[in-house]
Amino acid sequence: MDSYQRLCNLIDKYCESDGSVRTAIEPVWMFRSTGPTLKVPTIYRPCLCLIASGAKEVTLGQEVYRYEPGQLLAASVDLPLVGHVTLASDHQPYRSLSLDLDAQILSELVTNMDLKIGTEGESARGLFVEQTTESLIDAVLRVVELLERPDDVAVMLPLLMREVHYRLLRTGKGALIAGLAIGGSNMQRISAVLRRMKDNFDKPLRIEELADFANMSPSSFHHHFKQVTAMSPLQYQKRLRLTTARQIMLAEMKDAASAAYEVGYESASQFSREYARMFGAPPMRDVMAILGQNGDARTGETVTY
Repeated sequence: MDSYQRLCNLIDKYCESDGSVRTAIEPVWMFRSTGPTLKVPTIYRPCLCLIASGAKEVTLGQEVYRYEPGQLLAASVDLPLVGHVTLASDHQPYRSLSLDLDAQILSELVTNMDLKIGTEGESARGLFVEQTTESLIDAVLRVVELLERPDDVAVMLPLLMREVHYRLLRTGKGALIAGLAIGGSNMQRISAVLRRMKDNFDKPLRIEELADFANMSPSSFHHHFKQVTAMSPLQYQKRLRLTTARQIMLAEMKDAASAAYEVGYESASQFSREYARMFGAPPMRDVMAILGQNGDARTGETVTY
């Protein structure tokens, strides 16, 4: 049995119905779908995503990333994305998994590896698709197989996750992840800003404060921010707010005005206009359409790897 078939079997076992599951091994998520899905906005953490069967499309700003078995998608920073399954059926479901990436592990590895990371002043997009390798798939499979051997998790998981990070760094675009681990790099500074924005998305956005936090001039900050995220700071905050508001309405069944104020909008009408522009329909109409097509939407789980 090859590695992909083994992954398919494990996903079928631990993700019995359509939707996402956070497994008993904390860094590992699984997702399964028996048909193409709606376009779902999601805030991705730094992660490695692999597809065992089917295909997926992810949008960052205006950029579209497509991947399938044999390819990986990696996010090196927190990013608001829109994703949907494009190939799936009852006979051949979409099956995927993701593993959270650990900046400390990356940092420890990068100091002992000879990687062509580029010049210190460069910033790279925080998302990429790349061909995977047999050694990376094998390492990921051994992590997932720990679900079958829970007594081994405490000792083996740290070792295997270290190997997964190493194998990812050794892929063709692994150096794009390495930039996150270099202390004081522009990539690392923008990553810290993104975490700050994610934790305070409901607060007013002050570019000068964020630039100071990144130890950059406002013009340099704008440049590097867009290099990493494919959008401006204001667009990034807006996507964080609207995506979170949608999750609130789905999970807590709050009305649009309540969700708007909770994520930092002062005007419910402005919220409705921007929501419709991003999602294609006014807030409550959009939410009811999702609930009508997906009975699991009420859980608020929007992790769709």
